[in-house]
Amino acid sequence: MQTTKRVLARRKFYEQIYRVTLAVLVGVCTGLGAVVFRKLITICNEVFFQQGGEVLSFLGQYYVVLLPMAGGLVVGPLTYFLARETRGPGVGEVIGAVAVRGGFIRPRVVPVKALASAICIGSGGSAGRVGPIVHMGAAIGSVVGQVLKVPARKMKALVACGAAGGIAATFNAPIGGVLFALEVILGDFKGSHLMMIIISSVTAAVIGIIFFGDNPAFTVPSYAMHHPAELLFYALLGIACGLFCVLYIKVFYKVEDIFNLCHRVPDYLKPALGGLLVGGIGLYFPQVYGVGFETIEQAITGQMVLNITAALIIVKLLATSITIGSGSSGGVFAPGLFMGAMLGATVGHIFHLLFPGIAAAPAAYALVGMGSVIAGSAHAPMTAIIMLFEMSNDYRIILPLMIACIASSVVASTLYPHNIYVVKLIRRGLDIEAARRPDVLKNVLVKDVMTAQIETIPTWFSLQQAWKQVQDSPHHGFPLVNEKGSVTGIITRDELEQAMQLGNTRRPVNELAVHRLITVTPYETISAAVKKMKEHNIGRLPVVDADNPQRIIGLVTRTDIINAYTTGLLQEDELEEGLAGGHTESKTAAL
Repeated sequence: MQTTKRVLARRKFYEQIYRVTLAVLVGVCTGLGAVVFRKLITICNEVFFQQGGEVLSFLGQYYVVLLPMAGGLVVGPLTYFLARETRGPGVGEVIGAVAVRGGFIRPRVVPVKALASAICIGSGGSAGRVGPIVHMGAAIGSVVGQVLKVPARKMKALVACGAAGGIAATFNAPIGGVLFALEVILGDFKGSHLMMIIISSVTAAVIGIIFFGDNPAFTVPSYAMHHPAELLFYALLGIACGLFCVLYIKVFYKVEDIFNLCHRVPDYLKPALGGLLVGGIGLYFPQVYGVGFETIEQAITGQMVLNITAALIIVKLLATSITIGSGSSGGVFAPGLFMGAMLGATVGHIFHLLFPGIAAAPAAYALVGMGSVIAGSAHAPMTAIIMLFEMSNDYRIILPLMIACIASSVVASTLYPHNIYVVKLIRRGLDIEAARRPDVLKNVLVKDVMTAQIETIPTWFSLQQAWKQVQDSPHHGFPLVNEKGSVTGIITRDELEQAMQLGNTRRPVNELAVHRLITVTPYETISAAVKKMKEHNIGRLPVVDADNPQRIIGLVTRTDIINAYTTGLLQEDELEEGLAGGHTESKTAAL
């Protein structure tokens, strides 16, 4: 009994060490990735606005119109031909990867996302760097998991570790990074992944401090509430931000639809078209270029007037929607902060004009507006409250911030059920809420249970040749491959046997096979495979290479599904055993 107890304790100890090591590794890599990404943005900004300005100096002030277009000419082909999932903010792609692909993200996402987003932002595209670094950090976590061949549950935890680390290193906000990973990426505050996410976030934040210093993301003056009635004004600001968030999401995806309808323009050229439009806006409102943190600081320090803040709300909304909707690569988190600051400053100015004795500091509303727009657009009030607190380093603003963020989140989620990241997945037909429901088959990947030793039949075989090859085989389904080794169809033993009984054995087997193939990739979950089997009433699915859908690497059958269910249950048991020390002792005693 004592020996068994020591063995279990030792195994648990080594498992914890392993998890901590993985979390630290992902945190370090993500922190360094954030450093490199910010340097890339700086380099691209210098190339486009300084060197590009010199080349286009003959255009005078109008040269800025062409810069975002030039960036789009690079970003469009880069993302279209190398990694189309890097278009847009990237956070939705991470949520989808966790929900339906067991956390699998292609390694190429890291360099393509970094380069494409840096060019987009550096050339003046109206986008943020948070979405890209979240996507890159999550991809780094996924790559670590793929290299070490970790199970699906741990792979998801590593993806969340990378996402948290990206935000922590970017904003020096480790707690906010943890909450973002839990509230937005995983949609779950429970589980054994919490420790790993915290460690990764803190590690990435330390890397960020080493390179960028231990300073808040924004320099914020000290604010003091002058009258208790001002809390009502902050609640009204929260409601206004919630209403604006609904408008933000609707306009954002409406612009994307408009670009999708432009069939005469190739997809890889649409970012250039969008860049030209943004360049036109930036000619009159240069504040919309790039991330816009300098303009945000002006708003929260009271250096902007009412008419400018009001105008920037609309032009930033249009510029961001055009930049991302046209297919460029960049985030929507920082634009949300920007528009929230402008909306808050506008409302603060109005309250100050009407009630100068109560709303004495209009700039304070800009800071609260930043958090409120994030809370409403991402449906993540906890993340917004803590991140804005960490970014401002001023506890006195926490009560107004909490009131406004909760009000904004309630209004936005009531009027529009999905946050700005999830809408992209919903429009693809993915029920994200259903995908997040407990299901042991979501913790098992196709690669873990598929049959890798498959028998293929050449497409040029006759029925007689095919039957001769498979009649003694233990398998039941047989993919057809052509001269290039590409899978073109699938046929079963029963279909071959019936064809042989009907005669005409010289008939090409290719004529009898099913050619409309429903396939899965190795990093899809068994739950997703079951759904495909049910929808198409089939008993087996060819497993194809994610990078080359024509190359078959395995087969997953209903028998494999049964084995997968057993594997999923075992993983659940192992998780419970690892989480509950008290339960471990009771189990040991029972032994």
